[in-house]
Amino acid sequence: MTDEFRTNPSAEPSGDPAAPGAIPPDDRLRQLTGYIESARWFGGKGRGARATGVRRLGVIAEHGPRVVVDLVELTYDDGGRELYQVPLALYTDPEHRLDHAFVGWWEDPEVGWTHAYDVVHDRGAMAAYLEAFVAGPGGPLAFRTLPGEELDPTAPSTPLSAEQSNSSVVFGEQALLKMFRRVTPGINPDIEIHERLTRAGSDNIAALLGWIETDDLQLAMLQQFLRTATDGWELALTSVRNLFAEADLYAEEVGGDFAAEAHRLGEAIKRIHMLLAELFPTGERTVADHAELAKAMTTRLEDALDVVPALSDHAPALHDLFATVGTISSAAIQRVHGDLHLGQTLRTAMGWKVVDFEGEPAKPLAERVLPDSPWRDVAGMLRSFDYAPRVAAMTFATTGDDGIEQRAFRAAEWSARNQAAFLEAYAQRQLSGDEQTLLAAYVADKAVYECVYEARNRPSWLSIPLAAVSQVPAAFAEGPGQKSRR
Repeated sequence: MTDEFRTNPSAEPSGDPAAPGAIPPDDRLRQLTGYIESARWFGGKGRGARATGVRRLGVIAEHGPRVVVDLVELTYDDGGRELYQVPLALYTDPEHRLDHAFVGWWEDPEVGWTHAYDVVHDRGAMAAYLEAFVAGPGGPLAFRTLPGEELDPTAPSTPLSAEQSNSSVVFGEQALLKMFRRVTPGINPDIEIHERLTRAGSDNIAALLGWIETDDLQLAMLQQFLRTATDGWELALTSVRNLFAEADLYAEEVGGDFAAEAHRLGEAIKRIHMLLAELFPTGERTVADHAELAKAMTTRLEDALDVVPALSDHAPALHDLFATVGTISSAAIQRVHGDLHLGQTLRTAMGWKVVDFEGEPAKPLAERVLPDSPWRDVAGMLRSFDYAPRVAAMTFATTGDDGIEQRAFRAAEWSARNQAAFLEAYAQRQLSGDEQTLLAAYVADKAVYECVYEARNRPSWLSIPLAAVSQVPAAFAEGPGQKSRR
């Protein structure tokens, strides 16, 4: 792949950035490295990255400003390589209104010396994107659209600040463009699943309006903007805070009780899974497949013990649980969300919507598109229902230490109630023994992953997944969310 890029043989730049003629053209790669490493959407922090090549994928607009899409090849100190999309608005003179989006100043191979800015922050540049969607496919960058809603080419653009691994821009109140920053050759699962579900008429997603692609890369997707939407995680936190404020009431007696919403969300996830099973290939895991699954879970646990020694107290019970997974003779698999939690859901006036079908970002694309157990998605939601009240309990404002024990009790109550409501709506029946084992194992596997993440990034939150790890085997012996009120 490297020979497709303009490579940089020099590791260190030279020259005075105040004088354009003194900056070597290859210094563009150094500036691109600095910009990518500083961005919120960069996923390789701490690995030691440098840009080793850049390729122009296409030109979206020639003037006012010139809008281009570059593909940057990053090489890491550990030998890994990744591709990052960097769309740019190119100006001859500085645009100080875009100082916060400045990428670099270099000699562009097509237009000479230029000031480059990240395109998502420039309304003029983003207008060129919308016009390209209206005009339709053409050139090396193909702007595809689905039949149906007509786009308003005059809609103003507004970048969203909350995006993590991608960049999102809203056009008026009609559409949202999500640009994939780290790209992988092949079909992007977010586009693939949204297209199938949109064509099937699903009411539980934001409809796909179009996407951008070139050769074997899919670069961005345009979807319906859910103007009335509220983030599911934030709704859950609000419900928990209402419960904490009413110390003498049970969760079902508080005005902000979330159980009805958890039930509706379970129904929505079930509908999505049923559609995905109709639209994509399905299969069955054999006992050999489950043995491999159990082995993978056990390996992750063993690796986690090196990072979180406190897991050792619970390792025997987890080993037993994972070993039981290896005895399951058969279970259905299908396309799933792959990274499901409350933060991937939106509550609108028309019901619950699920977003971001890219799968777990850390996994290779080839793994993310494989059929998997739907219980993995269910486990992700159950863990999210446990996280929300415990995060709220840790951050709830109080005077002194009064109320800590009471909030912990209320958090457990909220978690159990909403896990049960969600699972009841999703399953609509009593789970079989194999299903309970699979679900328990997926919950435990997720909690082990969370322990490692929190230990490395938020040590003060480590107690949340550790508590879950200690409770998983016993809790699921009687059914998730079914603990009696104490």
